[in-house]
Amino acid sequence: MTAGPIGPVTPLSPSATPVSTPAQAGSANARRAAMASFIGSTLEYYDFFIYGSASALIFNKIFFPGIDPSLGMVLSMATIGIGYVVRPVAAAVIGHFGDRVGRRQMLVLTLVLMGIATFLIGCLPPASAIGAAAPVLLVFLRAVQGASAAGESVGAVTMTMEHAPSNKRAFYASWVNTGAVAGIMLASLAFLAVSLLPEQELLSWGWRLPFLASLLVVGIGLYIRLRLPESEVFEAAKETGSQRELPIKVVLRDHWATILKVILFGLWSVVSSVFAAFGLAYAGKLGVPAAVMLTVTIVTAALGIVVQPYAGILADRIGRKPVFITGNIICAVAAFAFFWSISIGSVPLIFATAILFMTVGYGMVNPLGPSMTAEMFETRIRYTGAATASQLGLVVTGFAPAIAAGIVQPGPVGWLPVAIFTAACCLISALVTAVWVKETYRVRTEDLGRQPAATA
Repeated sequence: MTAGPIGPVTPLSPSATPVSTPAQAGSANARRAAMASFIGSTLEYYDFFIYGSASALIFNKIFFPGIDPSLGMVLSMATIGIGYVVRPVAAAVIGHFGDRVGRRQMLVLTLVLMGIATFLIGCLPPASAIGAAAPVLLVFLRAVQGASAAGESVGAVTMTMEHAPSNKRAFYASWVNTGAVAGIMLASLAFLAVSLLPEQELLSWGWRLPFLASLLVVGIGLYIRLRLPESEVFEAAKETGSQRELPIKVVLRDHWATILKVILFGLWSVVSSVFAAFGLAYAGKLGVPAAVMLTVTIVTAALGIVVQPYAGILADRIGRKPVFITGNIICAVAAFAFFWSISIGSVPLIFATAILFMTVGYGMVNPLGPSMTAEMFETRIRYTGAATASQLGLVVTGFAPAIAAGIVQPGPVGWLPVAIFTAACCLISALVTAVWVKETYRVRTEDLGRQPAATA
């Protein structure tokens, strides 16, 4: 790739001073940081998304028995949103310590929290055994999952992009959400395996197995993340003594407009929860086997692992905005095709439209969204600002499956309100990006978020 205005980025010699050229200093660890973030994100989001699969297939029968099945599905989908309600507060706390203490320590904390909460969900007795305490405990543990996820994606993106050369940030950062897609694939594989059990065994103990496997997740993730060095850009910022004020105070006082921008920009993420959770439940109501929909998720996720890094490469060459806006428009159109294909029960069309929806469209926005958010904030407040702003926006994403379950109508075109809702979120994200988000692919890492941003 021909170097832009930032010039060619080369690794520092051993005698170089990290403070003066932190973006170049990070290049030596860029691949290691990207791989560690990819694997850690895979393991973290495996935990997070097995909950979504269980909500669509199991929890309405285990924790909300004896009520109308449609209402049970809405309640089950709503528990997904609970994990998002706590995320803004958790993001502010985790982001504060991430900006003050270090990125790596917080990424270890988020992994442990997620693993413990997920394991305990697998141990919960059903409502038939302990009554109302069962859904209450489920909601509490989901909230712990949400607190963990609040600092995971942004923290991993922050560390990875700060290690990366300035002209390859999008590529390296894309591996974080590519790991999240891999986690969705593993979660779907796990539930595809247990869904083959007879229904009695599935509802009694089979559904628990993917959750209990979180102990292994925690062990592997800790080994990887404890070996990851701290971001050189972060260490450079600490040495300059620029962290006198509380990060959250600076974010709320000086960057409130950026927070609003991120909330609207972040509506693209509705696609994932509508597709993975509501799509699975809706297809089941129409008689499409769960095994088919889980296989669709596995296929689109596997293809996404291949496609998403190329979106990062393209964003480093032509800019973030063209790639991101195009992906949102594709998602808006594909939402109608995907739900229509489910309504007519055509398995080949379900696969084809899902690939257009999730691999092509979502594969262009998902790897760029978190890094574009992090690039809106300067180093000293990046973790706090990006985490807090993005998690406020994700509240809509968390309740998107419940919204979809509430607005879906009976009949052959009952899916239309859901498609309109999903498309509207994508188009708002695209519009905000076009008119309000600054292009950053030629801005040095150490200059990100400054007013005005330096480009020389």
